[in-house]
Amino acid sequence: MSAAAALRVVVADDQALVRSGFRMILAADGIDVVAEAAGGDEACAAVRRTRPDVVLMDIRMPGLDGLEATRRIMADPSPALDGRPCRIIILTTFDLDHYVYEALNAGASGFLLKDVTPEQLVAAVRLVSAGDALLAPTITRRLVERFARPAPAERAPGGDLSVLTPRELEVLRLLARGMSNAELAAALTLSVETVKTHVTRILTKLHLRDRVQAVVLAYETALVTPGAPGGAGALEAPGS
Repeated sequence: MSAAAALRVVVADDQALVRSGFRMILAADGIDVVAEAAGGDEACAAVRRTRPDVVLMDIRMPGLDGLEATRRIMADPSPALDGRPCRIIILTTFDLDHYVYEALNAGASGFLLKDVTPEQLVAAVRLVSAGDALLAPTITRRLVERFARPAPAERAPGGDLSVLTPRELEVLRLLARGMSNAELAAALTLSVETVKTHVTRILTKLHLRDRVQAVVLAYETALVTPGAPGGAGALEAPGS
């Protein structure tokens, strides 16, 4: 079985047409949609029942919304059937519902606009299932600058930044502005492998899941401020 065929996905959206469309797109590429859900409660139940690799989660659904469903799913330590953690991709419209930022903070691995192309949808599922973060550059900048605000110290999701070395703080600051590993290496006159090591150490020390959470933390602790030059851009996985 190919890597794509092995992927298991749950699609949660209150619009049947969206669900069926995504199912057809994913199935055409050998990705198995193991369940559909029209609301948050159904999504949580489907995840518990099927243990998928990826969940495509709409935010605005009747009853339990996608934000709370994301929180509940990410709070469940049970892995997918293949032993990897379940990843969640948030589905949103272009107006960027403020819940999207909260969902990323709750542990979602990224988000997609609902007008995504079939190729982008398939690529996103594969990317996130491999542990990567999925944030489009221009949309991420708008999202962070509109909704990120410094959080009280007790709410900071990754703890105390004082555990980082000066170099790691510098890497985190640039990472939060959207730099890729290659761009970080060029800016800091380091090798890409050294940058990867720094990023991995940052995530480990701060107990963060991925670069998405690192960006959230950098903004909430005011290490980086919305509207500053070089705002947030594309993100890639820690190993990329």
